[in-house]
Amino acid sequence: MTYDRLVCANCAAPVNEGRCPVCRANRQRLSQENPFAQLNPMALIALLAVLIAAVALLAHQTA
Repeated sequence: MTYDRLVCANCAAPVNEGRCPVCRANRQRLSQENPFAQLNPMALIALLAVLIAAVALLAHQTA
């Protein structure tokens, strides 16, 4: 899960801005739990497209 759209219940600001200690702690916890948490959705889509292209290339070479 990305945290770019989460809103802090303590300060009502986006968590990714890290305005209060609660935001900073949650941002740190989320980044430790999931290494892909810091990537935005477009970067994940691009990574998926590259992986699909690589698999297609390998399948074409073996056939």
